[in-house]
Amino acid sequence: MIFKVITKDEFKKFVDGLAEENETFGPKLVDTRADGTAIYDFRRASCFDDMDLDYTISHTSIKRFFLPFRETLSEFNFSGDDWEQTIEYRNNPRAIVGVRACDINALNILDRILMGGEFPSPYYIARRRNTFLVGMDHDPLEDCFCESLGQHLVHRGFDLFCTEIDGKYYLKVNSAKALAFLRNVETHSPTHEEDHMLIERKKALKASFKAKVDVSALPSVLDIGFKHDLWKKWGDKCLNCGSCAMVCPTCYCYAMEETIDVGLKTSKKERVQYSCNLVDFAEVAGGHNFRPLKEDKLKYRYYHHYRGFAQNREDPICVGCNRCGRACLVGINPREVINDLLMESKS
Repeated sequence: MIFKVITKDEFKKFVDGLAEENETFGPKLVDTRADGTAIYDFRRASCFDDMDLDYTISHTSIKRFFLPFRETLSEFNFSGDDWEQTIEYRNNPRAIVGVRACDINALNILDRILMGGEFPSPYYIARRRNTFLVGMDHDPLEDCFCESLGQHLVHRGFDLFCTEIDGKYYLKVNSAKALAFLRNVETHSPTHEEDHMLIERKKALKASFKAKVDVSALPSVLDIGFKHDLWKKWGDKCLNCGSCAMVCPTCYCYAMEETIDVGLKTSKKERVQYSCNLVDFAEVAGGHNFRPLKEDKLKYRYYHHYRGFAQNREDPICVGCNRCGRACLVGINPREVINDLLMESKS
């Protein structure tokens, strides 16, 4: 890791240079909620001024750039007795600027599963390796609990990470590509005073988290509370809509769809993002559903996120961004569910 400091004017030049040479995405204001709060999302940007780098958090995570809602895995063409299959997983170079630490940590979790797992995805790998990632610290929202899960800091998975100090950016340079891009602008090695400012800024960010959740014994509590009545209490509220999974930065369940042209000349196989909360997720041939009750579906999602399944090496995959809590139409919030479970374990 190499450390540099850059002025905001030079950083603007740096981002403009990225956007000039690469397909570049950054946070933008796209809408407002009924209460007047801003809704941000990552969209195509042609220059620095197209981005709102002081944004709070994007409504959906950057996961969609690596695991799109729907992607074609292969296409088939039939001609008489012959057929040919087309598979393509190339990805043009691109840059994403202004990514929060918890979202980069979410990608690191997906990397372990989709790059380092037993069945790596070449589609995900192509997108990940061809994406230049610029991270940026931020003040947390009142309902973010990334710090409780240790996800407010990030040490890998990015090319460049920025922390604002006294009107400048303290840069963590984590790739040769980032170092090469920085040669086009003016930077300097951090002074002792700037190192101290970085440490103080990190302390201030840690102290600014208002939402807290005790996860120290959560895996054991989940094992003990597998049959608690609270799952029915929260499950009765659940609509099985899957909104939580659509905004989650680490949900990776999917379904497969195969479409055959009516003329029987072509077909394609697609992977579609799915959710264990949907009604038919655990339904098999013959119509039997292994998780017929709403509380079963909700419970298994929480066990996957906080207890871990075999695919993610028994590790939790939640990063504490609370997007699911904001997106839930009936107000199911992970902190409240966990606190409820902890109270049950003590009774």
